[in-house]
Amino acid sequence: MTRRSLLAMIPLMVVGASRVTRAQQAATVYKDPTCGCCSKWVELLRKEGFAVTANDVRDIAAIKDKYGVPQALRSCHTALINGYVVEGHVPLADVTRMLKEKTAIAGLAVPGMPVGSPGMEAPGVNPQPYDVLAFGKDGKTRIFASHRGA
Repeated sequence: MTRRSLLAMIPLMVVGASRVTRAQQAATVYKDPTCGCCSKWVELLRKEGFAVTANDVRDIAAIKDKYGVPQALRSCHTALINGYVVEGHVPLADVTRMLKEKTAIAGLAVPGMPVGSPGMEAPGVNPQPYDVLAFGKDGKTRIFASHRGA
């Protein structure tokens, strides 16, 4: 193998390693069985290489209570990924950043269901600005990332 061909393979190896790392991440998602946007978010996780187990539950509030999601941060689905709680339509880049940085938090949340967030895309509608909030077991929050929409 020549040096040139080896150098050409490096980007492919990095992308492949990223996929392998994500594939090793198991994601358990709790969602309402009738929620289409939750199913879209689950599919986005799968496309990024996460091993997803989706659980349809009727009493989603009980799941949020069990995993300590603060009332003000709640959305339509709750995921557990590598010991973190991921609430709502959190962009996968933010989930990946949290996992990579091993952030000392309980989880991330996108409260409500902002138009334009992953799984909430609406053709012909401008995305809403929204923040991804990090929250601790003590309920304290801080902005983890901001998404400004159109």
